[in-house]
Amino acid sequence: SQGGMVTVEQEVHGNVLVMRINRPEARNAVNGDVAQGIEAGIDRLEEDDSLWVGVLTGTREFFCAGADLKLINAGKAGEMMTKKGGFAGIVTRERVKPIIAAIEGPALAGGTEITLSCDLVVASTASRFGIPEVKRGLFAAAGGLIRLPKRIPVAVATEMAITGDPITADRALQLGLVNRTVPADRVVDAALELAQERLADARAAG
Repeated sequence: SQGGMVTVEQEVHGNVLVMRINRPEARNAVNGDVAQGIEAGIDRLEEDDSLWVGVLTGTREFFCAGADLKLINAGKAGEMMTKKGGFAGIVTRERVKPIIAAIEGPALAGGTEITLSCDLVVASTASRFGIPEVKRGLFAAAGGLIRLPKRIPVAVATEMAITGDPITADRALQLGLVNRTVPADRVVDAALELAQERLADARAAG
């Protein structure tokens, strides 16, 4: 992390841990620091009894552009994986507590795969989702091709995989990939509200 900047920031809001990918100069692309940072956040969420829900978000302009292509081109794709979590420290992670994706900007390629790894999704009306790997001769191997057709109709998932074209937040909402859409400046607040609803449900059930 350059100049002491934390690549994945953690903030606690009551019983909620907010994890923010903060690598805007690379459109929040996943490198080793991002993968380790997300894994560390999930470790904290899972281990701390006072934390009940996680929120994973990016910066205002971008949720996550997916894998850092510089690492892929350098043959260092393994740096984007962790033992427990796989790609970005999350896609194969076993965990108990729910994580809400709060998506302000585009969530493409691995960004869509990270979204699919979360339990609930709040997205800004400006966000987009897609698996454009095919356009670069790559393969959406971090769960995109497996998870996407489980969350949205197979025909749409297949078309997205073949064309690489993204879908809008509104379309993602219609298809059930996204739980709710809000203006960009409301995304984290809306995710925190959704977390509070989950907490209230959990307390009522408990």
